[in-house]
Amino acid sequence: MLKARRLGAVLSIELDRPDRGNALSAELVERLIAGVEQASSDASLHTMVLAGSGRHFCTGFDLADLEQSSDGDLLLRFARIEQLLSMLWQAPMRTVCVAHGRTWGAGADLLVACDRRLAVDGASFRFPGPAFGIVLGSRRLAERIGVDRAREVLSGGLELDTASARAAGLVQEICPAEGLQERLEALAVAPLPDRDTVRALRQATRDDRGDADLASLVRSASRPGLKARLLAYQDMRRAARASSPQ
Repeated sequence: MLKARRLGAVLSIELDRPDRGNALSAELVERLIAGVEQASSDASLHTMVLAGSGRHFCTGFDLADLEQSSDGDLLLRFARIEQLLSMLWQAPMRTVCVAHGRTWGAGADLLVACDRRLAVDGASFRFPGPAFGIVLGSRRLAERIGVDRAREVLSGGLELDTASARAAGLVQEICPAEGLQERLEALAVAPLPDRDTVRALRQATRDDRGDADLASLVRSASRPGLKARLLAYQDMRRAARASSPQ
């Protein structure tokens, strides 16, 4: 479900649910939170890399057990994802995300929360939360790509290809798959201030609005009918897949 590999001062964390497109189940989110907490408390680490196994980095919120979930269950799961994103946003070490394949929903929010955002050519990006009434990661996306563009992407349900994501500032680099490891190794040895300085730079350049972000998420998720909206979205996606050319 989660693979961790330490190499010197770099910790690589790989989402490992390829059969589910690395979708974020409740258990996977808790393991990611534990991993980020551990990395944040380890002063010997200066870089943490997030990646995914299989065809996709992360296809978003896992809907596999939707039928058995209540609105309250789903709200808690979304709240824990928001807390994970906030932890990444404020982490005292350099955070790197490598996007490939589908980087959608909460998976795209993981990307947005990281300092360095790399994409393998052919990756695609979507933020479908507004389709089922969820406000998750929206302020951070606006900070990355600008308010107007973020609203357009979110409200229009747009899917961005790699070039469009690069042009918008969502990703900073497009790497060929065969050159990715070399680029990550270069980042791993790139100079970085000590943790106290990294923390001070974050505080000077980035407001800690984690409580406000969580409140926005909870307000949107606590509106009655969350499960029904997710079921409707799931049906819509199934219909779209069934009608698409094979």
